[in-house]
Amino acid sequence: MSSANEAASAPELTSLQQRVAREIVALVRRDNRVSGDHLPEIQLAQHIGTSRSPIQAALRHLAQLGVLQQDANRGFFLSVDAKDWDGSVASLLATDDPLYLRIANDRQSDRLADEVTEADLMRRYGVARSTLRKVLSRISEEGWIEQSMGHGWRFLSMIDSPDAYEESYLFRQSIEPGAILGPSFAFVPAELKQLRREQQRIVDGGFQTMTPIELFEANSHFHETIAEWGHNRFVLQSVRRINQLRRLVEYRQASKRNPRHTQASEHLAILDAIERQDFMQAANLMRAHLNGARRGKLLDPSVFSEAA
Repeated sequence: MSSANEAASAPELTSLQQRVAREIVALVRRDNRVSGDHLPEIQLAQHIGTSRSPIQAALRHLAQLGVLQQDANRGFFLSVDAKDWDGSVASLLATDDPLYLRIANDRQSDRLADEVTEADLMRRYGVARSTLRKVLSRISEEGWIEQSMGHGWRFLSMIDSPDAYEESYLFRQSIEPGAILGPSFAFVPAELKQLRREQQRIVDGGFQTMTPIELFEANSHFHETIAEWGHNRFVLQSVRRINQLRRLVEYRQASKRNPRHTQASEHLAILDAIERQDFMQAANLMRAHLNGARRGKLLDPSVFSEAA
């Protein structure tokens, strides 16, 4: 595994490269990859939705940390089993971009107005315009801010209140079970097997040891994959958008581990029904699952309490 000297010699990454590195680590750990597995750059770029340049920088960084090795002709391969990716590598999953989280927390706590300028934000957070714009670009992609005239930005609706949270769950209850019952629904056996492996890992103890980001991404992957099986682009786009907006709220619930175990168990029951092609039962289980999650979270007074 990596040493302190290796970690110290690893080059500093940009915010984009850090995000890409986090997503690679999350993917490798989620799939429980083993030493010798290949990480094709093109596939990673397609999965993460970025160009190959930040992928290459992130892979080189992970190689510096000792968990990957690079073959000059064939690319990057795991040199350490994913289950043993700890220390400085696992710490990549411990949190998100600090500036991103500060802006999100300030917005959720009503400390930022509906409209702001880049100059205001640069003074408030003490960052350069280039650094700020990278984060604002990410937030814009997630759909909770848009650029206005000049250097101004306007915040859009986000899940920032119990009412908004409930509305998001009620909307999901109307579209996700419906996707399973749609005429174009067709699951992919290999993908179903992967989802079952991910959710079983959570049930078998991962709900206690996985980071909040890993738990959230595993949850998002489950729901987005099932939406994708419905072959309805509007359902899939909607589920992805809501997951992007949910991310900030879910990160605040990092200490609540037991519900993750329950959710993963319910996910497994849904997958079992899909595999035996009992789609009516799968849709009913999905509706009950979303309703239970909605009730549990809305009864929790700390969900929208101010972050520490």
